[in-house]
Amino acid sequence: MNNQAHADVVKLLNYLDSQVVGQHSVVKGILLGLLSSGHVLLEGLPGTAKTRSVKALANALTISFGRIQFTPDLLPSDVTGTEVLQESEGKSSLHFQPGPVFNQIVLADEINRAPAKVQAALLEAMAEGTITVAGQTHNLPELFMVMATQNPIEQEGTYPLPEAQMDRFLLKVCVDYPTHCAERDIIRLVRQEEAGELFSTSSERVTIDPACISQARKEITKIELSELVETYVINLVMATREPELYPESKLANWLAIGASPRASIALDKCSRALAWLEGRDHVIVDDVRTVAPMVMGHRLSLSYEALADGISQQDLVMELLDVVNIG
Repeated sequence: MNNQAHADVVKLLNYLDSQVVGQHSVVKGILLGLLSSGHVLLEGLPGTAKTRSVKALANALTISFGRIQFTPDLLPSDVTGTEVLQESEGKSSLHFQPGPVFNQIVLADEINRAPAKVQAALLEAMAEGTITVAGQTHNLPELFMVMATQNPIEQEGTYPLPEAQMDRFLLKVCVDYPTHCAERDIIRLVRQEEAGELFSTSSERVTIDPACISQARKEITKIELSELVETYVINLVMATREPELYPESKLANWLAIGASPRASIALDKCSRALAWLEGRDHVIVDDVRTVAPMVMGHRLSLSYEALADGISQQDLVMELLDVVNIG
């Protein structure tokens, strides 16, 4: 393991913790997505530091940052860019004007407030790392990550993300309200930021070389999974497709559609990233169980019975972890 790369990533984690008070699980989820070369969906109520988390990450890595405020009247070209007519030496020609998606970290703010046509404009970027405009394909930056936010309680004027797009997100991180103590720290942090002061020595501005992320990604590919852990990953995903094999559970009643193979891939990637972050060269079962709620919840479709009973996707994942045996 490259000690410098690991030390830099841990330093980045600690810095983000100091900037996004009381949201350690959120910060860790974002970092796991970055290390796993995936995209992250942040779902939480207004004011829970979703946007702040993304900005803090981009600032610490000193990489390009683009923000797209999704609204009902947004056009796909507002995201991807468009060809514009330019005149040079008396001649007119079309030149591609890149949109905000041509940044290394892209914040898709309130992604569910734009219609499906605009949401679909991100699909190619998230899946292929390219954008096609007027038949011409343009490559996105090598270090490219989409972080989208959405409000779970806002229904009017929203367009729920289709299953195909939800599946493109490696992780979905639920952002809860902070605790009593964290709320006090937040007030003090903002107050001292307004005064131009530092909240604490740990919040001093840090600058991390983006090359450490590339190095970390290479090392994560070498993290090993034992046959036991690999089988556990497969069993978790297969249980969502064959819930009738667990008659003692409520899976069959709660599940409408199971997880796709992307869930298996995501569990594998995120478990290895977590093991690397914890300083291990192999994945343990607890790594899989830790990332499972973030990886699998948004990939499962609830039955009408589950929705009527007020069952959430996270409840479904917890039931899954309870009934699927290890080994």
